[in-house]
Amino acid sequence: MAHPFLVKDIAFQAGLSAATVDRVLNERPGVRRQTVARVRAAIKELEKQQAGLDVQGRKFAIDIVMEAPERFTDAVRHAFESEALTFAPTIFRCRFHFAETMRPQDIVQLLDRIRLRGTDGVVLKAPDVPEIVAAVARFETSGIPVVTLVTDLPNSPRTAYAGADNRAAGETAAYLIGERFSDTLATVLVTLSSGRFRGEEEREIGFRRLLRERYPAIRIVEISEGHGRDIETGALADAALAANPDINAAYSIGGGNRSVLAAFERLNRHCALYVAHDLDEDNLALLRERRIHFVLHHDLKTDARTAFRAIMLHRQAPAAGSQLSAVVVITPCNVPE
Repeated sequence: MAHPFLVKDIAFQAGLSAATVDRVLNERPGVRRQTVARVRAAIKELEKQQAGLDVQGRKFAIDIVMEAPERFTDAVRHAFESEALTFAPTIFRCRFHFAETMRPQDIVQLLDRIRLRGTDGVVLKAPDVPEIVAAVARFETSGIPVVTLVTDLPNSPRTAYAGADNRAAGETAAYLIGERFSDTLATVLVTLSSGRFRGEEEREIGFRRLLRERYPAIRIVEISEGHGRDIETGALADAALAANPDINAAYSIGGGNRSVLAAFERLNRHCALYVAHDLDEDNLALLRERRIHFVLHHDLKTDARTAFRAIMLHRQAPAAGSQLSAVVVITPCNVPE
């Protein structure tokens, strides 16, 4: 049984005597099957511990590439910078590449430059389109881990996904709105930043599915391609509200909430229930002002930890799956510090 460890260390880990471990390692007769299994398990545990020691104190330079509104990228930057400090003595140096809108070909060019220049890992929020999936595959071929953030690329060979269960988040929004309007008519304005992001698509699928199943009287009006920016999102909201005088609720998947609320106000319309995503500075202020009613929040610091660990352990123990962040319903009464 090949191993790099001292017999006494294996014996200590397994809770056996050194003599018993020696008999197992040298395949001598008279050893019970359960004892052999305990020795094998002890060696595997020591290998895991050794993998952890190998990365402690290392320096990792990683690249975080995101297409998202500035209010969200600011929150991501803060989460990654603050969480990196908790990994000492391991050091993570984050290089941020943020833009509110990027063409897929520009994202691909940026990713290829990063790969050719060299990096210890990439954290990526990008549209789920074939050319970006192919760029991620080139990282895999080069042995560089890629972690998708908040929106997944499930058909790519990415190392891990860091984020929430977006379909469950959409179902949660449907439940909140459906229960509020269970005995009255409602039309919900659903806003997406762009239909190119898998995470937003998953939220919408979950939202529509639960409404169709449990609250079929609720109608949906959807707007998209405002990219979470106030001017574009506000114009789309103005047009949707003018064309649909029965809209009386909103589910914001893609942000731009100040502009959507302003559209309601310009037309002197009442929004009886407003559900949004993410506790960025805008949403936090709107929640405290009671202008939005619920925020579906997941902790970006948890996502940062998931990303850091996946990159740290990529060579020793490639991620077999992804640990999803919990989605929490935030009201003005339970805002986290």
